[in-house]
Amino acid sequence: MTIAVWADKNQWEELTYGSTGVNWIRLEDTNEIAMAADAYFILKDIVNFSPVDREKPVVIHAVTETLLLLQLSVNVSRINAWPGFLKRSSWEIAGNISIGLQTIMTAINKQIIPVKDEPGLVAARTIAMLINEAYFALGEGVSTKEEIDIAMQLGTNYPYGLFTWADKIGVQNIYSLLLVLQQQDNSYKPAPLMQKELAL
Repeated sequence: MTIAVWADKNQWEELTYGSTGVNWIRLEDTNEIAMAADAYFILKDIVNFSPVDREKPVVIHAVTETLLLLQLSVNVSRINAWPGFLKRSSWEIAGNISIGLQTIMTAINKQIIPVKDEPGLVAARTIAMLINEAYFALGEGVSTKEEIDIAMQLGTNYPYGLFTWADKIGVQNIYSLLLVLQQQDNSYKPAPLMQKELAL
C-alpha cells in the first residue's frame, strides 16, 4: 500500500514513526501527484489543494475549517494533525468513512472515531476551551502556570498540563480555533491574557 503525504517535518515524523507495511511517499508540493498512491494525506496548506483523483481517499488536516466550508469532494475526510495528535492510536475523522478509508486506517494501525463535521472536531475543541480557561485563571491571579499545570495533571490525569499542552500545540492554533468557535458561542471568547501573549 502506498500513501502520498504533504506534511511538515514534525507531521511526517509523527505519521510515519514505527510504520511497517506501508510505502510512504513525501510530496514536495501539492501540485505533485503520486499517481500510484492508494491514498493522500494533505496535512499542510490545504487551501489550494484540489485532488486529481476523486476515487482515492484523501485525508486533510483541517481543525477550524469544515468540509462543508471547503466544499471538497466526498472522498475527502478531515482530521486534526496538530502536534501530538498524529501519534494517537485513534483518530477523529469527519467526512465519509468509505471502505477505502477504512482500509487505509487499518493499514496504518489507526482506529477511526467518526465525528460530525464541526470546527475543532471534539478533542481540539475541548482542549482549546480548557487551555482558554487556564489563561483566564492565570490572568485573574488564581495561580501560576506551573501550579495550574501540576493541578490539572494530578487532578485529571491529563498527559500534560494545560500550558505545556498549549506550548506543544501552539498557542496560535488554539487562538485561531477559539475565534472560529466564538462565532457560534461567545463562551469560547479568547482570554485577554492569551491575546496579549500572542501580540507580544
